[in-house]
Amino acid sequence: MRGPVLPMALICLLVTGGFLLGLNGCGGGGTTQSAPVVPSKIQHVVVIFQENRTPDNLFHDPVLMGRGADIASSGVNSKGQTITLSQIDLANTYDLSHANSAFVLMYDGGKMDGADLIPVRCAAGVTNCAHPNPQFMYVNPSDVQPYFAMAEQYTFADQMFQTNEGPSFPAHQFIISGTSAPSLGSNLFAAENPSTVSVGCFAAPTSTVAIIDPSGDESTTQYPCFEHPTLTDLLNTAGVSWRYYTSAGAGSIWTAPNAIQHMCGPNVPPPNATACTGADWTNNVAMPTTQNPVPVLTDIANGQLAAVSWVIPDGEESDHALSNDGSGPSWVSSIVNAIGNSQYWSNTAIFITWDDWGGWYDHVAPQVINDGVSWGSGYVYGFRVPLIVVSPYAKPVNISHVKHDFGSILKYIEENFGLPSLGYADAPADDLSDCFNYSQTPIPFQTIAAPMQADHFFNDKRPPTDPDDD
Repeated sequence: MRGPVLPMALICLLVTGGFLLGLNGCGGGGTTQSAPVVPSKIQHVVVIFQENRTPDNLFHDPVLMGRGADIASSGVNSKGQTITLSQIDLANTYDLSHANSAFVLMYDGGKMDGADLIPVRCAAGVTNCAHPNPQFMYVNPSDVQPYFAMAEQYTFADQMFQTNEGPSFPAHQFIISGTSAPSLGSNLFAAENPSTVSVGCFAAPTSTVAIIDPSGDESTTQYPCFEHPTLTDLLNTAGVSWRYYTSAGAGSIWTAPNAIQHMCGPNVPPPNATACTGADWTNNVAMPTTQNPVPVLTDIANGQLAAVSWVIPDGEESDHALSNDGSGPSWVSSIVNAIGNSQYWSNTAIFITWDDWGGWYDHVAPQVINDGVSWGSGYVYGFRVPLIVVSPYAKPVNISHVKHDFGSILKYIEENFGLPSLGYADAPADDLSDCFNYSQTPIPFQTIAAPMQADHFFNDKRPPTDPDDD
């Protein structure tokens, strides 16, 4: 069953001032698009959204580097010193700030020399947890071999940028809607994580989230419950099935639908709600239960994979510094292996990316966006994050050097299923077409070797964890 449809007529009625200029069927001579118009070889799209890594930090892979992937082995700090990147375990002992203020420090007007100024956080009660030059690290290659195997066999994108400049909460809003704006037509964005552990439209009445304006000012806050169209509305209108799998919990900063009022359907008007009860939430948002600990793997095995899926880990599986237990590469490969060895392989595209840079050094400065429509003058992308494209039609042994961002994934889904544009980050983004060749002989799937198999995650009885993020 699909959730409540936000009719195209309503979306068009709400569009004022040309903010959603890319939304087909709104004004002019356009017509509403109610079904895919171009048959596609891709009938299923899966977006796996991991946590807090850069290409320089996570993909210090000699094979990819030898093929021309833009991965650095050193960087420059605020004193002008060249720092050689050192090795660290994936399950490391400290975290780095990845707030908008940390972005500003590292970006330094495009000089990319302020990573050493980013604050370090140890686990509670622990001191001296970090290495020297703690921001200038790369992950031990032996810890992430499953990622390397997928990146080397299919397409690895070395110019993928997070669309926002801050941490997880706004990033997860961008991956379902192309914006973290509080409302339709706003030129403001949620910039940080909310002030309370449980977030969204049933957060505590005292919960707030910092709002950033076009000048970069974060002096205002608001309750973390937003209302604007999302990609799921377009999917609903077109009758395209979707599911959002989250292992992080209903109130997590990583569970994006909880902060979109019409997706959540709070049981009473915010800020006094205590739960999401709407049809989108109850029918399309899947969380682990005792009877079904890994819903995405169960749905794949049962032949019930939706046309579009978002897959969100919990803290242990997320790759998030300090919070993860090293199982992230196995977690991701268990999903890829399940699809690859199922009926779905022949018509699926899998996008594996990371929600933000996590405070780790990366040497590539993000570009300034001056499209004058969605972002206004001077908006800057966030830092690079890795992207792996896995599909029988992904270009094999390929490095993409085209600039992508989270909006690119949304645009790919829109074009693949014949949907109109939301007009947010998807409008100016590329569509990832350089990562695919639909005329090639489909790549036969080869199981990705990993230390842990799917049964590990089915048998993991630990409660979901959500990091004390910043």
